[in-house]
Amino acid sequence: MTAPTADAAAPILRTPVCERLGIRWPIFGFSHEIDVVVAICRAGGFGVFGVAREDPKHIPELIARLRTAVGDAPFGVDLMLPAGMPDRTPTREEVDARIPEQHKAFVERLREKYEVPPATRQTFFTSFVRSRQLFDEQVEAVLASEVPLIATAVGLPPEVIARAKAAGKVTLSLIGTPKHARAALAAGADILVAQGYDAGGHTGTIGTLSLVPQIVEIAAPWGVPVIAAGGIATGVQILAAIAMGAQGAWLGTVWLGARENHTHRALLDKLVAAGSEDTVITRAHSGKPCRVVRSAWSEEWAAPGAPAPLPMPYQHALTGELLAAIEEHDVKPLVYEAAGQSVAWLTGERSVAQIIDALLDEMRDGWSRMSGLAARSGAGAPADAHSTGKNPSTDR
Repeated sequence: MTAPTADAAAPILRTPVCERLGIRWPIFGFSHEIDVVVAICRAGGFGVFGVAREDPKHIPELIARLRTAVGDAPFGVDLMLPAGMPDRTPTREEVDARIPEQHKAFVERLREKYEVPPATRQTFFTSFVRSRQLFDEQVEAVLASEVPLIATAVGLPPEVIARAKAAGKVTLSLIGTPKHARAALAAGADILVAQGYDAGGHTGTIGTLSLVPQIVEIAAPWGVPVIAAGGIATGVQILAAIAMGAQGAWLGTVWLGARENHTHRALLDKLVAAGSEDTVITRAHSGKPCRVVRSAWSEEWAAPGAPAPLPMPYQHALTGELLAAIEEHDVKPLVYEAAGQSVAWLTGERSVAQIIDALLDEMRDGWSRMSGLAARSGAGAPADAHSTGKNPSTDR
C-alpha cells in the first residue's frame, strides 16, 4: 500500500475549533510583537497579542492597528492577573520601601560587573508596577474594543469571563493543572489551553504529554475544546497533540526566530545556539517561576550569596531599569528571553509564513509516516488495549 498523498492528509490539518473561530489551520501563535500576530493571522493561524505589558491607554490604539492590518481575520489578546498582586498600583516611594538594600546593592554590582550603560528608553517595567488596579484598567480597555477573543495566561476572574461573554467575545484560559482546568470550566471559559511544564514564561510543574490528555478528559463533558501548549515548535508535535484529543497547538518560542519579531541579534544568536537543556526555570525574571533561556542573569541570581528574588511585582520593580538597559544595549552575557524547551528547533531567522508552511508540511509528513507504519503492520490496536483502570484526571 502506498503512503497517503498530501491531499489525503489534508483533513487532519483542520479541527472543529478551526470552524468555530474561522481560521484555516489549528495553529495558535502568541507574541508581544504586533507584526508577528498580523503575519500569523494572514497565514491562516490564530494570532494572540500579549497586552499584559502594555499601558492601558495605548491598548485601544494597538488593537485598532491589529484590526486594520488583519482585516476580517479573527485574533485575540492575552492578559494576566497573577495572584498576590496589590489591589492598587503602589507609588514609587511605596515600592522603594519594599525593596531591601541588599537587593539594590546586588543589582548595582551586576550593572558594574557587566558594564551596562544606563537605559535611555522607558519600558513597561520601568513605568508600571503590576496591580489589580492596572489589570482592571487593561481589562476595561480590551472589553471596550472589538477584539473577538480574550485569553489569559494567569487567572481569569469569573466576572471578567461573564462580561466578555456578554460582550460577544470568546474566552480562553491557559491552565497548567487539572484543578485550574475545573475552575476555568466552572467560570465559563470557552476554550482551554493546557500548558505544560515545557513552556516558556510562567509555567507549572506537569509535562505537556502528561497534562494534555488529562485536560481533554476533564473538558470533554463540558464540550469545551482544548489546545495543547508547552514545548511545541514542530508539525509532528501538533499532530501528536491532536492525537491526544487536543484541537490544535499554542506556540510561543518559535516566533522569537521570526523576522517579524525584530529580535536583537545578540538574543537571536543565543536562542539559535540553545538546546532544550539551555532553558531554566527561575524567579529572577519576575518573582514567579518562569522558564527562560539560560544566561549570566539567571546564573548570577542562582549563585551562592545572591539574594533570593523578590516576589512579583517587586522583582521587576527592582530590576526593570537594568533589564531595559541590557536589552537596549545588547549586553551579550546578560541578555535573555522567556523561552520554552522547544527552543531546540529555533535554528535561524525565518518569516512567519515560512514557519507555518514548515509546520503544515511536517504535519502532512508525520501523518504519512504513521499511516505507512500502520499499513505495514497489517493490524490495528488490540481490542483489549485499555488503561490499567487508573483515571489520571480523578485519582489524586
